[in-house]
Order: sequence, then C-alpha cells, then structure tokens
Amino acid sequence: MTDSPKKSWILNAFAMFSPGHLSPGLWKHPQDRAGDFTDLSYWIELAKILEKGKFHGLFLADHLGIYDVYKGPGNKDPALLSGAQFPIGDPFLLISAMAAVTESLSFGITASTTYETSPYALARKFSTLDHLTKGRVGWNIVTSFLDSAARAYGFEEQIPHDERYARADEYLDLAYKIWEGTWQDGAVVKDPVSAVYSDPNQVRRVEHKGEYFQSSAINQLPASKQRTPLLFQAGASSAGKRFAAKHSEVMFLPGLEPEKTKIVVDDMRKQLQEVGRAPDSIKFIAGILVIVDETDEKAQAKYEEYLAQADLEGVATLFGGWTNNDLSKFEDDQDFAFTAVGGIQSMISSWSKTVPNSNGLKWTKRRVLQELALGGAHPRAIGSPTTVADILQRWVDVAGVDGFNFSYTISPGTFEDMIKYLFPELRRRGVIWDDYKFKGGSARENYFQDGLGSRLREGHPGTQHIWH
Repeated sequence: MTDSPKKSWILNAFAMFSPGHLSPGLWKHPQDRAGDFTDLSYWIELAKILEKGKFHGLFLADHLGIYDVYKGPGNKDPALLSGAQFPIGDPFLLISAMAAVTESLSFGITASTTYETSPYALARKFSTLDHLTKGRVGWNIVTSFLDSAARAYGFEEQIPHDERYARADEYLDLAYKIWEGTWQDGAVVKDPVSAVYSDPNQVRRVEHKGEYFQSSAINQLPASKQRTPLLFQAGASSAGKRFAAKHSEVMFLPGLEPEKTKIVVDDMRKQLQEVGRAPDSIKFIAGILVIVDETDEKAQAKYEEYLAQADLEGVATLFGGWTNNDLSKFEDDQDFAFTAVGGIQSMISSWSKTVPNSNGLKWTKRRVLQELALGGAHPRAIGSPTTVADILQRWVDVAGVDGFNFSYTISPGTFEDMIKYLFPELRRRGVIWDDYKFKGGSARENYFQDGLGSRLREGHPGTQHIWH
C-alpha cells in the first residue's frame, strides 16, 4: 500500500463478451482464450487472474448491432468472417459467476439508455447485481451509435445525437429517484416475532412524468450497498462531455497523445466546477495497450508475433463501425495522410510523432490498418517493465489521468504478462497498490480510495433524490 492513496493508479482490464475486442483476428493465436467467449470457465478464470493481480475492475464494453459499414451499407460478412466484435453476448449475464469467485474485483457493465428503454427495468438489474456483488458493480452509460442497432430495435433511423443525451439525462434522473428515493436503509426489518419483513413506512413510491419517461415506481429491491452503481462514461462530443460533467464518476478518455488528452481533462475539470461538482469528482482513465516482457527486444518480438495474426479486414470492419467510413472505397496505395476520411488524419499525425521510423513513409490503407490492428485507436506501450512504466508515468504526469483501461491482444495472456513483468516495477515506484485498499469493498470505495463509503459523493445530482 502506498502512503498516498492519490498515487495509487486505477487499473482496469478492458474486454468484451465477444471473440475479439480491439485486436481482430487474435482469436487465432494458440494462447488466446477470449475466442472461446461463450465458455463461462474462461470468464471465471479471467476474474480470478485479475483479482490476484489487484486490478480495480473488469470493464466490459458492448454494442447492440453489427459493424456493417465496410464493403457496403448493411454488409454483415466482414464482421462475421473476422469475428470483429461479433458475435456478442449480454455482459450482464457474466457478472454473478465472476463475482462468486472474487472478493474485491469490480465490474463495469455497458448499458444503453437508448435501447434499455425502461429506467425502472434497468434500475432493477443494477440493484440485483449490486446486492449479489456486495457493491462491486458499475454502469458504463452509453447512448449507442450504430445504425444497425437502431434498425434491430425497430427504429427506421437513429435518434439524433444530442437528443439521445437529453433522453439519457432524464433517464438518469428517474433511475436516481428509484435507487436513492424509494427505500430507506432500515426498511427491511425481517422480524420473525412481529412477522414484519419490510416496514411500509420506510418504503415509498416515486412519481416521474417527464418529456421522455413516465413512471410511478418502487424499486423492487431494497437498498443495496452502493444503491446507485459506480457511474462510468466515455462521451467525447460536446453533449457527451456535458453529460459526463453532470453524471460521471469515472471517465474513459480518448486520445493517442497525453498532451491532447490533458486538454480534455482540463476542460472536464472546468465543466465540473461549472455544474457545482468538485474538480476531483471524476477519475480519469486513459485507454492503452501494453505489450511487456523482460526486455524491449522480447516485447517488440511479441508485438510482431501478434501483428502477424491480426485480421486487417476485421480492423477495417471496426473502423467502419466507429467512423461510418468505408475504407473499401479507397485505393490500396493511396496516401491516407492526404485523404479526407474522418478520424484518419488526426491519428496519422499522432502516429507520426510516436511510431518509430514513420517519417517519410507513405501512409497507405494497409499501414493505417496495421497501426489500428492491435488495441484499436489507443496508444501502445511496448517494451521492458522500465520502458512501459516510463510511458505510463508520462501519461499520468502530462495528461493528469488517474489510471488506465488496459486492452489486450490475447486474453488472459496480456493481463498475465502485466502482472508478471510490469506490476512489480510499478509497485517498486509506489504508484499502484499492493492490495485492495478496501478488501471486499464496493467499487466506489476502491476507485475513489477516499474513505467516504459506498454511496454517491456530495455534489453529485443523484444525491438530490436521497430519502433522508
């Protein structure tokens, strides 16, 4: 344990209930188990490994359609052939099994306010898991972005972007009312003498009639350890950042360079103050892929081995879903540094500063896809424990982040390598903990490490609905 809890970086493992997350094609690697994503024993073993390594949590991404932009609108084939985030299962259904074999590891679950159409029903799901995990659950709040998801859920087209966030804001307001305002802490009496299970005087119905939602509801479950799950968010748009400033407690940040990510962090801290929250109300975590071994040379060899297994068609499939740009429309030898494809020019600019031997080389479609192939549009830290630790420390120092969302190439191998090679060096430097600060504690306790318990912090809008 470090003397200063603020120095203890947040360590998140980043995964998806799918054969491939951010490194398409690596399911082919003989040491990868994520390709067997429907085998519950894989998830149970992963949870045990992450807890043994003292990760804060397992952050499960999700989406609700299929990436079908590449090679023509609605084309399902590239995603199916490559396994690029498809097939994909419901992450909620993994949590109880993983919680049963762990004590302190937390679980962040992605759920969409657009397609989980009833706040009442979703509140019930999270209350259930908060009870079963003893408070080790978080919600990654998304509004969803795929046209294929909109069609699958019966919409002719997506709800406009900013309206999705307006709906999400009201969605959260109703969820807070249900979690924080329907049961008092002592409502469950469970007294065999009086034959009273719950005291009706300590349970009430909340009424909500808004622009998007209407409900007259009592949470079907009594107060859980956290009541409101720890709230994650990753919005990069103006509307997304406004939403995060109001609601988020842990924010997953985009960016390939710490200098640019610092701009986002500084802006978010300013927005937090503008909405009446303390500037440290959000913990900021950066996405990154770590490939580590005993030496720089061994780590680089490992990177080359993984890259040889990458499926570039799968990478193009993901890129199409993320940006709505179909790379099949461009020539293979076209110089993408001068091509107006959303998201590419800024990435190439960042890569040119950080990728070895990149100056003067032509940024062809293949080269762009190779840079995205392992870990997606996130930075990479490849090298010995010292090299990787120095890269991570620079992100903390320059960007002002509180920790990291670590993606993988192969699972659980990438995380096992980090535990074996990297974490001893980080502990030697005093930047990560030796053990959970709150063993068996809630997600909110271990992510914040401030000793203020499992409930929402002062200044959060959800606290306005607490029934005192």
